[in-house]
Order: sequence, then C-alpha cells, then structure tokens
Amino acid sequence: MKELDLKLNEYFGGKVVRKDLTKLVKGNAIVPIYVLEYLLGQYCATSDEETIIQGVETVKTIISKHFVHRDEAQIIKSTVREKGSHRIIDKISVKLNDKEDQYEAYFANLGLKAIPIADSVIREHQKLLSTGVWCILTLGYVSTDERGTSPWIIESIKPIQISISDLDEFKEGRKAFSKEEWIDVLLQTMGLNPEEFTFRSKLLQLTRLVPFVENNYNLIELGPKGTGKSHIFSELSPHGMLISGGEVSKAKLFVNNSSGEIGLVGYWDVVAYDEFAGKTKNTDRGLVDIMKNYMANKSFSRGTQVYGASASMVFVGNTDHSVPYMLKHSNLFEALPKDYYDTAFLDRIHAYLPGWEVQKLRNDMFTSDYGFIVDYLAEILKELRKEDRTNEYAKYFELSDTITTRDKTSIIKTFAGLAKVIYPHGELSEEDMQELLDFAIECRKRVKLQLQNMDETFEEVDFSYTIKSNGKKITVETLEVLEHLTPVQETTFISDSPEQVLQSSIPKKLLKEPQIELQGGQKLIRDNQSGISYDMLFGAYFINATDYKIIDPYIRLPYQLRNFMELAKLISEKKDPDTEVKLHLVTSNNEDYIDGAKEAFEQMTYSLESIGIIFSYEFDDNIHDRSIVMDNGWKIVLGRGLDIWQKTGGWYDVNEYIQEKRICKACEVTFLKY
Repeated sequence: MKELDLKLNEYFGGKVVRKDLTKLVKGNAIVPIYVLEYLLGQYCATSDEETIIQGVETVKTIISKHFVHRDEAQIIKSTVREKGSHRIIDKISVKLNDKEDQYEAYFANLGLKAIPIADSVIREHQKLLSTGVWCILTLGYVSTDERGTSPWIIESIKPIQISISDLDEFKEGRKAFSKEEWIDVLLQTMGLNPEEFTFRSKLLQLTRLVPFVENNYNLIELGPKGTGKSHIFSELSPHGMLISGGEVSKAKLFVNNSSGEIGLVGYWDVVAYDEFAGKTKNTDRGLVDIMKNYMANKSFSRGTQVYGASASMVFVGNTDHSVPYMLKHSNLFEALPKDYYDTAFLDRIHAYLPGWEVQKLRNDMFTSDYGFIVDYLAEILKELRKEDRTNEYAKYFELSDTITTRDKTSIIKTFAGLAKVIYPHGELSEEDMQELLDFAIECRKRVKLQLQNMDETFEEVDFSYTIKSNGKKITVETLEVLEHLTPVQETTFISDSPEQVLQSSIPKKLLKEPQIELQGGQKLIRDNQSGISYDMLFGAYFINATDYKIIDPYIRLPYQLRNFMELAKLISEKKDPDTEVKLHLVTSNNEDYIDGAKEAFEQMTYSLESIGIIFSYEFDDNIHDRSIVMDNGWKIVLGRGLDIWQKTGGWYDVNEYIQEKRICKACEVTFLKY
C-alpha cells in the first residue's frame, strides 16, 4: 500500500475501504455507492488482503441474494412466501393513509404498495416519508383469509446510513495529516485519483461537498458533459437527493397544499437538480418565485403557513457553447431555462463552479486506493453543518466595503464550507485561509459579473480584500476573464508589487520585433489557466540569441520530450534563417529511462541540425533548479521547468497539438537581465 493508505488505516481503521472494491461487487445492480460501501464497511474495512477477498465474496453474495432487481421481483416475492420471511435491499418510501390511520410503505423495485409499517419506525426515520430511502429489511409473509388484509409484513427495517459518528474522533484523526494529504484522502474517498489533479482542480471537486456541510447553500455548476457533475449528489451521501430538473413541482419540493405533506427541502440536506440547463424546458414560474424566497430567506409559504428548512440547493447542467463564445456573445448563464434566466433568482446563487475547468473523467482518473466509507463521511459532513465558521477569515482579512451584504454572505459561506471540509479540526494558517478566500471570492464574482452583463442596474463591485497584517490590498479576478477578456496589449509584470498577477502576454505580432522593450520581473500562471504557450511566455526573449542552455532535471518521459521539441521549434522560428544556433540541454535521469532518453536525444541531434540548431546534451544528477540561459543577456528561471501543462487526452485530443488549448499547472516564470 501507499504511505497515505497505511496512514489512513492507522488513524481511521474500520472506517476506510479500498475504492476499487465497489466495482467488484456492484455487478448490474442499480444501487448508489453509499449502499455498496455500507456493506463493504461491514466486511472489508481492513488492510488485510485475505479478509478483503473474503469480504468481497460475502458482499457479492448479499447483493446477489438480497438486492431486488425489478425484473426479478416476482422471484423475490415467491422466496418470501415460501420461506415465510426473507432479507432484502430495496428503496422504500412511506405515506400516511389517513383513512386507515396508518403509515404504508412502497417498494421501488419489488413493486409492493401500501404495506403497513410501524409508527415507531417513522418516528425514528422520518426521511422515509420523502421520495425514498435505501433500506435493508426483513420482509415476512403470513397468508390470511381476512378480506382487505395484506399478507406482507415488515418484520425489521434499517435505513442504510451510519446513525452515530464521533466528530471529535474525526477531528483528532485529521491532525495527523498535512493539508495536501487530507485533500488527497478526500479525493480518494470520492473515487478519484489525486495524482491526476492540480490543487485548483482538487478544490473544484471539494467545492461539490460544501452543500453537505453548509445549511442553505446555493451552488450552480454548468459545463460540458462527462465531468461527473451530478455523480456526487446521487452516489456519495444518503442525505442528498438528485432529481431531474424537469420533474420539479411546488408540491414535490416544498409542500403539498392538499395533503399538507412537506416536500424534499424538509427532509434532505441537499436537493440537486440534474440536467438543469436547457432553454426550451418548460418550467413553473410560480415555483421559481417560491425558490427565490426560500434561497434568500430559508423559508417558504404555501397557503397561509410559513415553513423553514435548511436544505442546500444545487443546480447542475450542460453548457451549449464554449466559454469564449459565451463571454463575447451572451453570458455564462445563457443555457438556463427562460424562467430561471432571472437576475433576482440568479443573485441568490452563492457560488458558480466553472464546470468547463473540470476535466472529463478518464479511466486513469479513478483510484484503487483507500478512502473513507462514504456513508461515514456523509454523517461527519452532516454533523459539521451544525458549526458556524463564517467569521473565521476576519482574523486576518477585511473584505472591501463595496462588497454587498449578499455578496459577502456568499463569499463567507463558500469559505466556511471549504474550511470545514479541508480543516475540520480548525487548524489553518493565514496562507491556508487566503487560498480559500481567494477561491470563494472568485466563485461569487463569477455570478456577479454575469448579472452585471444581464442587467445594467447591478452596480460594479470591488471584489478585493485587505491583509490586516501589512495593509496590502488584493483584488481577485476570475480565471476566464484573465484568459479571454483581458486585452492582449496590457502586459503586466510582477516586480515591485508581488500581488499583481500576469494579466496577459506579449502580443504575438511583436514577438519578432527586436525593438520592443523587454522587462525583468515575474509572470504567474494559475492552476487551470489556458491560452498559454511558450511563444507567449518567453518567445520575445529569444530574439538575437544564438546560444541556449536549458537546465531541466525532468526531460525523460514522452510528454516531456515533446515539450522540449516544441521549445526547439520556437527557437528555430525566432532565429535568423541563415544563422546556426547552439542548444545545450542539462538534465538528469535514472536507470529506468536513460537508454530511452539517450536514443531520443540522438534522434533530436540529427533532426535539429537540419533546421540550423546544433544540439548537445549532458546528464547531471545534482541539478534541481530549472532555467533557460541565453547569450543575449537574458536568463529565464522556470519554476516548473518546461512541464507547465496538465496531461492531455492523448493523440486524439486537439490539446495535444495546440499549446494554447492545454490547461496549465500553477507555476512562476522569472526574467533576469545579467
């Protein structure tokens, strides 16, 4: 096992499970992950391989014998009748039959209806009164001649969820992990491989957990298909309910006026709307009005009575166009149904998660390592809802006075939610807080910028804050604005003011003009930023250089060798066609890669010679820093070396061929005149 897996088993033994086991036991059962991991937690919550193998077989047997498939419902009914009773796994919902003065259960897969269930069960598990809860129950059959009496009897029932969790124990265990380790644990719990994600990408994934830890939190995520937007709300927690955006009604969501029954917001911590986007979708304008009131005031009225609830609202859907198109021709809310395309409704959204930044899920993005049993984590998140950490940021930072009350509420709820998820023990530094505050401000600013675009009556807001310790003002910008709306001509370097961020790059049309005035300083590239190429970063600094020394310890893997060849191509474009230039690479290697690297470098030598580049290389195992040194007096210090981009989708992904389309890793590039 990896070191992190060993550590997780040491501090949370019995509460973690290997995440690839769910695939082994699921088969063709249409059942949420938290149901499967509930069972795996009973038999496989260990690091002992033999116990895991036996446990997997036990869970497979339970699923095959007791899980009710719709097409096998009659067989299960027959089994119950022949045996007298039988244990089953099914989704159960309960309704009150006021004529008979009794509660009655409805079985989603078995198809049984109006089966009497004890009042005591409902008092203990009120969620059964909503749209259904997965349960393990013993169903009995007693034949009777009495007319109108059902032979079916619910002998025992247990909703699949851990009813007791020790939050203090959880917080104490968290102290043993670094920030990076804990974030990776949470990613693995979600079934994802943290090695395939940058810090910002991990933060995007973890923001999907905020509605589970914050009461009345309103989140929207719009983006392309296949990024797992709805998965977490249907699979990760028994306290979340995923519904189709087109199937929502006032009665289902809030309260049924005829029966007086409270809807979903009264029973669930999170109500998520799947496939929420779609301009032509039919919607109920009256529902939108009730939702606006609920999202703003945590209450709703039906008839003459006012009700309160704490359910968070999540809206997920697909975008119709690319981000540059939407920013230029419309706005980031353009895909919503017309009745939800309402500034008053959208202003209630606390955070807009940029779904276009979330990578489409590939096989290598799933983990086979350990993570919390999702049911255990779900109960912990539910306990954390009771805590208020919205003012924690104020210890170090002060938000701008121009930020409205609604904007501030949105920012601090996102901040507090992420703080609970990543730092449940409450131990975080000023730097840690600043990371979360920056991200929270960006998520709200994304909403506000679109509202200003849609309605000119929305005033501009200065989304900045002041660091109390030194009085410095920090202004936060959304990544898509930096990428697509900042004028290319406005190049900003970081020199005297380290807080300034690169707004854009040197215009391509000027790159070959030696007369432009180059500056020393620093450029910062943000996680998930696109629109960056070697040419835009430092192409202008190659002008008049004839001798290059590249120092990068990691030029060995195929994509790293590709990066180096792309740099060589840029050098050839910047030099005089009649001039030869020298290109020397200093890198390091090990036994696993050195033969392949030598072969690649020898091929490069002959290839580059044909375009006037005299290439040479050497191996030095003691180097660490990365840089480009040229004989024109410039040195470029590369924080990450040439490896500035995240992994592409492979040969058939256009990002493989166009640098500006690739998504970047966070890094710094420093320009020094010597």
